[in-house]
Amino acid sequence: MNLDILETVVLLAHVLGALIIICLILIQQGKGADMGAGFGAGGSSTVFGSGGAGSFLTKITTWIAIGFFLTSFTLAYFAKQKSLKASDFGVPEVVQSQEVPVPMSEVPEIESQETSTPEL
Repeated sequence: MNLDILETVVLLAHVLGALIIICLILIQQGKGADMGAGFGAGGSSTVFGSGGAGSFLTKITTWIAIGFFLTSFTLAYFAKQKSLKASDFGVPEVVQSQEVPVPMSEVPEIESQETSTPEL
C-alpha cells in the first residue's frame, strides 16, 4: 500500500476520532447528574444495561481516545519522514575544503606608484 494513501486513511481516522470524542464527551453527564430512565438509571432493562450509560460511554470514550493518540503518533511519524525527504531536495551541501598555503615567493608584488591628488 502506498504511504500517501495510508497517511490519508490515518488522517481521516484521526479527524473522525476527534469528532466522535467531542460528541461522546458532550453526551456524558457530570458525576452528580442523572442520565434518565432510558439510559440506565439503575434498571436492568435499559438501553445500555444495568451498569448504566456512564460506564459504557466512559469505556467507549477511553478506547477512542487511545485510537486518537495512536493516530497522532502515526501522523507525527509520517511528518518526520516527509521532512527527511524534503531535506534532500536541492539543498546544496556545504563542503569544507582545506586552505592550501601559498608560499610568499609566488605572490606577485605590486609596485607602488605615488599619485598626487589634484588640488581644487
